Amino acid sequence: MSSATTPSSSHGHLWSVDEHLEDILSTVHPLDPIELQLLDAQGCVLVEDVTVPVSLPPFDNSSMDGYAVRVADVAGASEEFPAVLTVIGDVAAGQSEQPTVRPGQAVRIMTGAPLPPDAEAVVPVEWTDGGLGAGPVSTMTAHSAAPEGASGEVRVHRAAGDRAHVRARGSDVKAGDRALAAGTVLGPPQISLLAAIGRGSVRVRPRPRVVVVSTGSELVQPGEPLAQGQIYDSNSFALTAAARDAGAIAYRVGAVADDAETLRSTIEDQLIRADLVVTTGGVSVGAYDVVKEALSAIGDPDEEDGIGAGSGVEFRKLAMQPGKPQGFGAVGPDHTPLLALPGNPVSSYVSFELFVRPAIRTLMGLPAGAVHRPQVRAKLTADKALTSPAGRRQFLRGAHDPATGTVTPVGGAGSHLVAALAHADALIVVPEATTSVEPGTQVDVVLLS
Repeated sequence: MSSATTPSSSHGHLWSVDEHLEDILSTVHPLDPIELQLLDAQGCVLVEDVTVPVSLPPFDNSSMDGYAVRVADVAGASEEFPAVLTVIGDVAAGQSEQPTVRPGQAVRIMTGAPLPPDAEAVVPVEWTDGGLGAGPVSTMTAHSAAPEGASGEVRVHRAAGDRAHVRARGSDVKAGDRALAAGTVLGPPQISLLAAIGRGSVRVRPRPRVVVVSTGSELVQPGEPLAQGQIYDSNSFALTAAARDAGAIAYRVGAVADDAETLRSTIEDQLIRADLVVTTGGVSVGAYDVVKEALSAIGDPDEEDGIGAGSGVEFRKLAMQPGKPQGFGAVGPDHTPLLALPGNPVSSYVSFELFVRPAIRTLMGLPAGAVHRPQVRAKLTADKALTSPAGRRQFLRGAHDPATGTVTPVGGAGSHLVAALAHADALIVVPEATTSVEPGTQVDVVLLS
């Protein structure tokens, strides 16, 4: 951990957003690389360049169903004066042996099949009579239904130029080319390319395992009845979904009651499957803020195991709105990073976007440019000026219109307004020194999608 993150509470110092984020990112390091099978590597980041061992395609092949021919044999062919060629066989995809095409001959060929020796072009079946002796056809007769179609004569009604409808060997990638660079996130197209060049596994940084724990005796699981004074637990669902969206493997832990020992034992039980722990709630100054109670006291250097071994969690006040109370440190014998977020839904989500998402993407091993959400400048459209507390960096929910370069506030500034958050796709940033922003002003906007 950095020198700043010691097991304590920062009562006197008001941290800036940038200071808190810098402390997190200077402490969190990319996970160690491992070798994974292709499908297990989806969403992971490559740690080394991948070189093409075999060209794609590995041989000249047909891009159409039709006839492999010599160009001279079909020169000047028309429907009135077709070129009549002798069909000497079939070539299907995956066929290893092909007949040689001599002058005046053709081979019936399927899409993806290797181009036979001495063939120079492929005539689509639609340019021929399909061997039926009549006008142009629209499709081939199945080999199983009419094996005699692989012999006899075919009339070609149009000429074909050299290499027409032929996919050349190496036209996609050539042997020795770099297929993918280190730092690439493996999505479906990248997995496809790796499989196509014969790679069964790759060396990657694994997706971080993130455990999300919400706290509060008032929380009830969705689908269950609410008693007086209770609310549904939305934070754990929101943050688990956000962690998955960031690229992590996320595990949601149901709400933990306001009991410090229960929370400590819950976190300790979860460490076996966590590269990062995120808690929400219980970090303010109330009498029942159990996250502070449970984690502020840990970090006994003499403790050999358990959550306190080698631990240190610091609780801070940040110069931001929403999300003033924050916690950061490490827990357990493996010094697993832990970020403690506020419990108000908007505060929790904004804090995740600013601090947890960059930590996840750093654990993934992504380059610095891909760690943070993109930011743009946009013109504020609003009915009245936005107000912001002096000395606080405010993050307001907004709807961004890239076509017009504008952003419009969504909902108010309250940190409980979940409905407004659901309709926002951006955060409007109001700097610490700004207390009022007039409509038409250019503002910084963090894009959330």
